Amino acid sequence: MAPRPGPAQRDRYFDTLRAVALVRVVTYHTFGWAWCGLVLPSMGIMFGLAGTLMARSLERPALAVLRSRLRRLLPPFWFWGFFVVLAMLLHGWMPGREIVYWIVPLGDPPGDAWGEQAWEILWYLRTYLWFVLLSPALLWLFRRAPVPVLLLSLAPVLVLNFLRSPPDGRLGSALWDLSTYLFCWILGFAHHDGVLQRIRPAAVVALSLAALGYGGWYAVAHQAEFGTYDLDENPLAQAFWSAGFVTLLMWAKAHFRIDFARLTRLRRTDRLVTVFNARAVTIYLWHEIALVLAVPLIDRFWDVPAFERYLPLDSQWFLFGIGWILIAVFVLLCGWVEDVAARKRPRLLP
Repeated sequence: MAPRPGPAQRDRYFDTLRAVALVRVVTYHTFGWAWCGLVLPSMGIMFGLAGTLMARSLERPALAVLRSRLRRLLPPFWFWGFFVVLAMLLHGWMPGREIVYWIVPLGDPPGDAWGEQAWEILWYLRTYLWFVLLSPALLWLFRRAPVPVLLLSLAPVLVLNFLRSPPDGRLGSALWDLSTYLFCWILGFAHHDGVLQRIRPAAVVALSLAALGYGGWYAVAHQAEFGTYDLDENPLAQAFWSAGFVTLLMWAKAHFRIDFARLTRLRRTDRLVTVFNARAVTIYLWHEIALVLAVPLIDRFWDVPAFERYLPLDSQWFLFGIGWILIAVFVLLCGWVEDVAARKRPRLLP
């Protein structure tokens, strides 16, 4: 009898990319540097990695995969949302029927301006959830014509930008985000199925550089329209820049067989990457609250003469450091929910 296959090994290259992308997200939300997205389009990377994992998971029955993904995503969201909704209610907010989106975030959950910094990040969970639900159909379509479908996945953002604007409100926001990151998600399919390895390297590099060039040019050329060259404010530039950047990352992994296996020799670094990946949802959901709480905490430091004299209390870097300390606290206090959602034994640290 053939031996039963063991559990899939973690890909440390992808795990490291996800960890670095999360650090970039926190950095951007701390400093607001417009160039962060050009250096590392973290959302495009995260959607690309999620697409790869989804394609691998769909080797099993689709319904079981969808249930598993929802089970892993929704309990951490509900746990986090309980505190956010309760805080807004105590602050005088009164929701309507739209509160259903706090149960299943198929649309942007409602909230007040006071809590906006906490709930505005939920667009990522909403977009991820829609991609998960659409993946069985998208993967079926992709495998009928891999390269044409991959290239045409940039068409929706071009249509919305130049031909027909989406409606306002939740539907319009969802369409913009889905069209912006559709290429990255399907690129994950292409990586899993080995499509990138079958395309000539010169063609991959040329098309990636062309996408980067167009995305970068569009961001710079339309600064007056958007008020900045920040990719987060410009869906078309974000789509093409992310497409070129993530394609090069995934093609390089497939072509040069990068796996970062040596990372396991650096025990502390490898441990940190493990924690970031096992607590990715917790870090993403709670990082904005950590940054918000860091401000009044630092204000209290000014009352201590020694802190006022020797600590850089007015520095954004100090805020960045305190923010990460609070993120670590939230990982310890709340990360176990991800273990419960994954049907694992709850742990303070994985």
